[in-house]
Amino acid sequence: MRLIDTHSHLYDEAFDADRAETLQRALDAGVVYLLLPAIDSESHEALFALHREAPAQTRPMMGLHPTSINENPRWREELALVEHYLDNPPAGIEFCGVGEIGLDFYWSQDFTAEQEEAFVAQLRMAARRDLPVAIHTRAAWERMEAIIATEYAAAKSRGERLRGGFHAYSEDVATYRRLRTLTEGNFLFGIGGVVTYKKSVVAEAVREMALEDLLLETDCPYLTPVPHRGKRNESAYVLHTAQKVAELLGVTIDRVAEQTTRNAEKMFQIKN
Repeated sequence: MRLIDTHSHLYDEAFDADRAETLQRALDAGVVYLLLPAIDSESHEALFALHREAPAQTRPMMGLHPTSINENPRWREELALVEHYLDNPPAGIEFCGVGEIGLDFYWSQDFTAEQEEAFVAQLRMAARRDLPVAIHTRAAWERMEAIIATEYAAAKSRGERLRGGFHAYSEDVATYRRLRTLTEGNFLFGIGGVVTYKKSVVAEAVREMALEDLLLETDCPYLTPVPHRGKRNESAYVLHTAQKVAELLGVTIDRVAEQTTRNAEKMFQIKN
């Protein structure tokens, strides 16, 4: 069985004491690749270092996280750095996507214009380079959907592709269906540990979602699935999410692993 954790922050300081062991546990669980979305310049070197240490197991992305824009007078410099790295990757680095980008209005409503500007800019960076995006959305789904509608149509009119994944999808089945129709099947939906929680909205949605539309992820060290909820998350635990998705869809875990791995490999152009 081969699994891919499409959203792992294993370069986070939460893993400084046992990163090598955590990588090994992921391998032991069948997790053959970890996709590593960027946050901002404060963690770039840690991200690059992890990929250089485990090049066969990791695939890096480059992007500016929406919460890194809040109260940051240098956010446009950060945005320019993202574009610089996309065009001039550091030695030994090849980016598989533009992420983690998006909108997060949960913590503050004071920087919505700045977040939207950065989000649109990075969507366009990705479309110009034919790279997929990893989209973070929190307390901003309606606005995100409107921006995707505009930018998807604009990219298509330019002869470009806007595609990627909705990270940590947590909405209902109606939203899934709208987004899938809007993006003509060119976006996938990242399912993480929240699907294992009691009274999970996304668990009910997954029952009605096509396996061909799903990605598996952890967002480690956050959003830890049952039975480890309350503890630090890690990439090996994507196995628990796969088990839950299999249960909800009434298929085998091998089927879930096979299809979601194929989905990720195609979307992020991962070559064995």
